[in-house]
Amino acid sequence: MTDFSRRVSQKIEKLSPSQIQSLVEDGYAQIDMLDSIFQSLPTGLVIVDENFCLLKINKAAERFLPFFSNPEDAKSEKISVWTLIDDEDISRFLKNAFENDKTNISDEFTVTTASGSVRFIDMYVTPLVQNQNQNKNLIGSIIRIDDVTEKRNQEILLHRMETLAGLTNVAASVAHEIKNPLGAISIHIQLMQKAIKKKRDGDGLLPPAKYAEDYLDVITQEIERLNKIVVDFLMAVRPISAKLELANPNKILSEFISFFTPEFTEKHIDLQSDLCSCDVRLLLDAKLFREVIVNLSQNSISAIQKKFDDDESRIHGKISIKTGIEGDRYILTFKDDGIGMNEETLSRVFEPYFTTKSNGTGLGMAMSYKIIKEFNGDITVSSDLGDGTVFTISLPIPQIEKKLLTFKENCSDSGEKA
Repeated sequence: MTDFSRRVSQKIEKLSPSQIQSLVEDGYAQIDMLDSIFQSLPTGLVIVDENFCLLKINKAAERFLPFFSNPEDAKSEKISVWTLIDDEDISRFLKNAFENDKTNISDEFTVTTASGSVRFIDMYVTPLVQNQNQNKNLIGSIIRIDDVTEKRNQEILLHRMETLAGLTNVAASVAHEIKNPLGAISIHIQLMQKAIKKKRDGDGLLPPAKYAEDYLDVITQEIERLNKIVVDFLMAVRPISAKLELANPNKILSEFISFFTPEFTEKHIDLQSDLCSCDVRLLLDAKLFREVIVNLSQNSISAIQKKFDDDESRIHGKISIKTGIEGDRYILTFKDDGIGMNEETLSRVFEPYFTTKSNGTGLGMAMSYKIIKEFNGDITVSSDLGDGTVFTISLPIPQIEKKLLTFKENCSDSGEKA
């Protein structure tokens, strides 16, 4: 199109008015066709000028991005594009790209559609370069948006299938455990049948208690044991209903600390936090992540109260929450100086229905373990009896920001930025 326009401009004086009109109409037709292609692309495209003011946007981008109002209405007002977007993380990403002169960068976000479904999108910012007189001039940026929801859902599904595959050993163990009480029930029923048959063939009186009620008591106990085995198994295999989105774990922790600090203070517990300054977003369910933190807190409070229950005149204990980044993992440590755990408790802390509390259900830490595994993470525990306990949660960072390139690095032969 550019070469064609250049050739026409060189011969414009030789063309008749009808030829010029025909060329203009052809030009409009080509522009309309290019605009139709631009609007029909499944990939979202946002074109901005050097000040990140909106120049052009296609329908896919309008579907993917949450705007405060119709973006077409803002094109003539010269408003920075990040101020039009109703999403704090996306807005900050674009503003950071402009203010720090960053190009060829990308990040992943989750957005909620008007129907309430969650979509995962990849956003890329690349330079918009114009070739002019053998020079490359930066005249703006192209923001590309790709819908990667299916890819993420496939990864989540694959992880869940791997988890289910790992339940084979659990199922085998449950089958083995069920055989013993079933055998006991069968034997005692046979003994009862023989005793009753013998009495009916003789004097017709009921057999003594040891041949009836005692056997029934054993059967009842074994049935209760079977029921507990089945319930524990269902607890182990029941899937977590997680709504995975990209969320900032430090933000969730900060909100938790602000909300629960008064409760810790009332219980004479010093809550300390050291959250890293990194702006990282992880693939997790904020509600379930908060549930894990609450479960850890309740365990720590119980451990501290057991250790310091003889003195209510001072701060009983301390809980510290610390976060950091190690490689491509987000690390959260939750530490208390409570009573700690012995080796048996330490080895069974994540088992369903195992508890050392008089009024505990034994489900809190089992659920926490399942939740962290659903996030494709790991949770470990270390403890010294009498000194305290440390829970360590490790979660994968889904995407590390790519190497940032300035425009001058991209276009080394272009000179200064336009």
